[in-house]
Amino acid sequence: MGLEIDKTDFTASDFEHFGTRLRDNLKALEIVLARPDFGEGELSFGAELELYIVDKDCRPLHINQEIIAKLNDPQLTLELNRYNLEYNFNPSLIKDNCFAATEKEALAAMDKINGAAADWGGQVVPIGILPTLEQSDTGYHAMTKLPRFEALTKELTDIRGGPFTIAIEGEEKLQLAMDDVTLEGANTSFQIHLRVPAAEFADFYNAMQLVTPLVVAMAANSPTLFGHRLWQETRIPLFKQSIDCRPEDSLNPIPARVNFGNNWIRESAYELFAEAALLYRPILPDCSEEDSIAIAKAGGTPSLHEMRLHQGSVWLWNRPVYDPTGAGHLRIELRAFPAGPSITDMLANAALAIGLAKLMQPSIKQLLPAIPFTYAIANFYRAAQKGLSAELFWPSLTQSQPEYKTVPEILKDLLPQVPEQLAAMGFVGSDYEPLIRVIEERLATGQTGAQWQLNKLAELRKEMHKREALTEMFKQYQSNSAANKPVAQWK
Repeated sequence: MGLEIDKTDFTASDFEHFGTRLRDNLKALEIVLARPDFGEGELSFGAELELYIVDKDCRPLHINQEIIAKLNDPQLTLELNRYNLEYNFNPSLIKDNCFAATEKEALAAMDKINGAAADWGGQVVPIGILPTLEQSDTGYHAMTKLPRFEALTKELTDIRGGPFTIAIEGEEKLQLAMDDVTLEGANTSFQIHLRVPAAEFADFYNAMQLVTPLVVAMAANSPTLFGHRLWQETRIPLFKQSIDCRPEDSLNPIPARVNFGNNWIRESAYELFAEAALLYRPILPDCSEEDSIAIAKAGGTPSLHEMRLHQGSVWLWNRPVYDPTGAGHLRIELRAFPAGPSITDMLANAALAIGLAKLMQPSIKQLLPAIPFTYAIANFYRAAQKGLSAELFWPSLTQSQPEYKTVPEILKDLLPQVPEQLAAMGFVGSDYEPLIRVIEERLATGQTGAQWQLNKLAELRKEMHKREALTEMFKQYQSNSAANKPVAQWK
């Protein structure tokens, strides 16, 4: 999704030309998706892990470009801020112990990156928002100097026409105004890619939308920002607000570029791609020379460069991905789950999300009339705010009407059915069973990454000032995370 560009300034004619090519891409996509055999093939799993780089004092360390230069690893990419990196995992077939393979690769990658970062006294850590981050750590001085990031920042700022407003209310309140979008870089996530057959995409995507709030509550790992105790998963409102380029005085605002979606989809993935292309203004008008319609009509697989580049500037929490590799296929990119606390925890979240979606898929058409999409959106934000204590509006085929239930109540009913669903998809039992036990233990203890951070911070605050407590809490977090111990077992 992070396609590179080599320009930072664009003209009106660049945007007009890009818009034309984007609409051509949509026509080509429609042709490709109409093929009965499009996207057929074995299911695969992939992931991306965003990391913070910190120094020995647990402060952000601006060395991502130095690490990239030292390692020269094509799977390692730059992020918006200089103290973040992203590692892109090798995709693997789900039948090939994909979770264990990803865990092994993650641990090896962390060791390699830490080895390089040590030259500057640094270390990487997976955590949704760094507890020791300060407002002075954001701003243009912190941004990675890359044409894509500079162009993205410039266009979003120009569209906004004023400062970006951050207003988050949790246990405490945080209100501030930012002149740029670099606060977006405070958020780091574990992004999951799952190949989905085109014929099943609509039902599986809707099922994933329905269950995502449950997993957000279970995965929460971002309870603070600048020392303020906010939401259990503060990344969710922060990411949306930090790059919300809609002018505040607009009478007819379009949905934010970061959002949970605008409706259930009815028939196919095409609806999501068309919505992004026709609803949101392009901000990176870099064009290719491909005649996408001609290639599609001739039976080929167009790259759809403009559509893929534009998709990368519309941040749905569950985002559709068109991949032109080979004969092409579709994936769902799950973006709502934070980095950390441990590699095992992140993979357990992935197994839970996929298994729950597969469980709900067969009945999703019957369930959707009982849960208007506005309620699904409310579930998502309620789960991010309250975590395991959130009450969600939950549909049922056996009750006369939906009712509000807590996340643990819903999961205690659904979780025992997840292993069977993963097995039916082709996942290996010995691969996912340990991860399901991680989820069971987390559910039994009620200890998520966010709750551990808050509990530990409260304990340390009895004897320390806030900044000292945040630093000590993070040091203990680092130690537990590096040991790859599931968070439910942290003291």
